Amino acid sequence: MEGVLVIAEAQAGDAPISEATLKTLAVAQKIGGAALDVLWVGSDLAPLLARAQALAKVRTFLTFDDPRLAHPTATLVAGLVAERARRYAHVLMPGTSYGRDVLPRLAGLLKTPMVSDVLEVMGARTFKRGIYAGNIHTVVTVPDGMPVLLTVRLASWQAVAPGAGGGIPVEPCPIPETLPETARFVALAVDPSDRPDLQSARRVVSGGRALGSRENFALLERLAERLHAAIGASRAAVDAGYAPNDLQVGQTGKIIAPELYLAFGISGAIQHLTGIRDARTIVAVNKDPEAPIFKVADIGLVGDLFEVIPELLAELDRQGAEP
Repeated sequence: MEGVLVIAEAQAGDAPISEATLKTLAVAQKIGGAALDVLWVGSDLAPLLARAQALAKVRTFLTFDDPRLAHPTATLVAGLVAERARRYAHVLMPGTSYGRDVLPRLAGLLKTPMVSDVLEVMGARTFKRGIYAGNIHTVVTVPDGMPVLLTVRLASWQAVAPGAGGGIPVEPCPIPETLPETARFVALAVDPSDRPDLQSARRVVSGGRALGSRENFALLERLAERLHAAIGASRAAVDAGYAPNDLQVGQTGKIIAPELYLAFGISGAIQHLTGIRDARTIVAVNKDPEAPIFKVADIGLVGDLFEVIPELLAELDRQGAEP
């Protein structure tokens, strides 16, 4: 076993290479080694591979490219890549729903343990990860003689920038006539939105239970639109029915690392703080001066969000400039 294999997320059409994949490549480069290969599973991968030629320090692109793989399930991906993965000392995937679904299945097929949500590389076989909602960091060392399988805690890493790549060879992998699949893709339901994706947005406007109703979330939508920001919510707001589940930020929702995180009416339960601890700047607005979120906020304002947000919108309008 030698080298590092990154199992990437294949983006269809003209979509850019996913930030999750670029952050996973950053971890692979940190681990080091002369051989870094990237494996893609999907359909009509040629346009994606052409865009990926700008990636630096990649030896080979491996592909499972077939019309039947347009929407690969986790069982299918794990079954396809298992034989190839056995050749590598390290196998990495992003800590997205895709990676968290595929890699445990792959670990089962390879009969080896895995390390999840790596936030720091301390050595080729030694990694730091968070436990107990991120309150404790633990160091994990994978023994010699077994492959290292890990998912990457995306909020803790910066995406690699395009380098002086080019001329990366593409090696198609053989695909069996009968695919190793026990689950079947039925349909993909996506809510149409012009807003940035919550997990990759540079700015996030988030609301808690203090908003009081789903209708009051319209205030956040106006501010998010003005700031070109994504919208998030605390678990309390989601449980109260004020926001859909896919907007939940925190340990049981999405872990994010925006440049700016605006929290309105969020008290700051530890589970929520786990999801935002890597944000560059945290601004909190809450009526309770003892709210835990003020302990982690870079800027805190004790006030009524129903007064603060309209004032903020009015000030942005007065300035008349793009934020």
